[in-house]
Amino acid sequence: MKLNLSNPTTGMQKIVEIDDDKKLLPFFDKRMATEVAGDTLGEEFKGYVFRIGGGNDKQGFPMKQGILCNHRVKLLFKKGMSCFRERRKGCRKRKSVRGCVVGP
Repeated sequence: MKLNLSNPTTGMQKIVEIDDDKKLLPFFDKRMATEVAGDTLGEEFKGYVFRIGGGNDKQGFPMKQGILCNHRVKLLFKKGMSCFRERRKGCRKRKSVRGCVVGP
């Protein structure tokens, strides 16, 4: 799993790829906007607190806040909703998105 770590105060970003499932267990079954202690990822992140801001599944479907599951669902989107950009005025579209719960 790839983690994109960013610090908004300094503007620094770092991408970390973690293959060990034991280190990722604290992230599973957590919702978006939940804070997770960084101690589980290793010594270099001791004392940090990470907030889950979003993500994609393996096929690239984005996570959407408010869908309380860890699988894909199809929703009818309209103007103003996240994960949707209106192409024509008044157009609605049914799209697949992933729930806001992190899963394996």
